[in-house]
Amino acid sequence: MEKLLEGFLNYLIVERGVSPNTIEAYDRDLRRHLFFLAERKNVVVVPEDISPADIVAFLSFLRDLGLQPKSINRALAAMRSFYNFLVREEKILINPLTNIDTAKLWLRIPDALSPGEIKAILRVVDGVTAQGIRDSAMLEVLYASGLRVSELVALTMNNINWQAGYLITMGKGSKERIVPLGEMALDSLQEYLQKARPSLMCNKANEGLFLTKRGSTMTRQMFWKIVKKYSLRAGIVKKVYPHTFRHSFASHLLAGGADLRSLQTMLGHSSIATTQIYTHIDKEQLREVHKKYHPRG
Repeated sequence: MEKLLEGFLNYLIVERGVSPNTIEAYDRDLRRHLFFLAERKNVVVVPEDISPADIVAFLSFLRDLGLQPKSINRALAAMRSFYNFLVREEKILINPLTNIDTAKLWLRIPDALSPGEIKAILRVVDGVTAQGIRDSAMLEVLYASGLRVSELVALTMNNINWQAGYLITMGKGSKERIVPLGEMALDSLQEYLQKARPSLMCNKANEGLFLTKRGSTMTRQMFWKIVKKYSLRAGIVKKVYPHTFRHSFASHLLAGGADLRSLQTMLGHSSIATTQIYTHIDKEQLREVHKKYHPRG
């Protein structure tokens, strides 16, 4: 099964042009699936022995782990694609997921920080050291643009248009989009480029915009640690992830009167239905205000 999995992942990369992030997620989901099957059957797993009952048992296992429906759906997509590949390669006759429906998706309101919490995080960043100046610039840009963390760390020096005040990013499906930047984010970027980036380069040639202390390009994992560090330092109790800044960007714009179509364009959503989830955040905020201030709340 290990060789079949490697063959499948190579097929996705070479023939389907699937993104590295999706490859990484599929690899992780499928390895967990195969490990579960090996434990369940207590034998060396062969493709033709995998039944719909095994798939259902694995889905129940994921549910018991506390995975959200969205994560279970992703695992389902990975398995469905993998077994379709095995059918095409004539390793099995029938895909065991043929009659298994997608997990039900319940509407989940994304966690967002309040404007005060955003300010608290930015306030505790050390704005003196090169790394602190870099961290401040990354957080300001993330909040000002609503970028995905993968888009943020992939920015290069050529992605910023200083005169027009916007950045260009490559989103999901290799779709290019233009996102405006506010004055504070641009000022923070200018300070980073002038005072911090030259020393972080370590005499290395690197077109990446945000660099580590060793002169390499910042990674998603490293930036997640940065976000976690400052949110804890700011006394934020709830869990804060890089994606929390994207949710905050969207909900704050919407609360301020931005229209859904503009927000959809800035977030890079292919469907406005995805953007509409943020209207529920606004309604939740209104409900909290009503409950707090109305005499009969």
